[in-house]
Amino acid sequence: MKVINLSEQNSILNRFVSEIRDVNIQQDSMRFRRNLERIGEIIAYEISKNLSYETQEVQTPLGSAPANLYQDKIVLGTILRAGLGFHHGFLNYFDNAENSFVSAYRKYRENHESFHVSIEYIASPRLDDKVLILTDPMLATGGSMELSYHALLTKGSPKHVHIATVIASQEAIDYCKAKFPDATTTIWAADIDPFLNEQAYIVPGLGDAGDLAYGQKD
Repeated sequence: MKVINLSEQNSILNRFVSEIRDVNIQQDSMRFRRNLERIGEIIAYEISKNLSYETQEVQTPLGSAPANLYQDKIVLGTILRAGLGFHHGFLNYFDNAENSFVSAYRKYRENHESFHVSIEYIASPRLDDKVLILTDPMLATGGSMELSYHALLTKGSPKHVHIATVIASQEAIDYCKAKFPDATTTIWAADIDPFLNEQAYIVPGLGDAGDLAYGQKD
């Protein structure tokens, strides 16, 4: 399985990631959402380099010009709610893609110290022989991503899965490498952090992406 850590390259992406981490800048929820969107756009561009292309002729007012255009059918899968702004960045670039939505969240037990991931909603087109780009801004344990993937498999088998995240923990990367098909999965991360704390939050991470984007939940 290929894992691409985009922070290993110097680009404008580093600025957007630094801003969503910054405890002062991230208090501006509108800017936080916009940065999630911009990071999604950049990762979408990087993923586009790995699609299948064919040359087609485009008619101009003065003649015709060859253009290499991707031929894959794309499905953008998003884990609610934190994934919405991130998803929108991908949709800005893959604007003719189909879309899938999965509700996956941490359901805490009575002690509020442990949890399991619960999935209560899925809306998706058929996935057979399509490229699935499964997005979630924070890849903490990898559990939500795995359960969402298996929920989406009820809609068919994609030919390739791109897991896209803003910040992943190394633990989640290792988990996904063990749980997803090796030959047909690629992981894209804007950055990878070293570990999780006792509450399974990424450290240094950025906090709760859903709360920062859309307000605190009860």
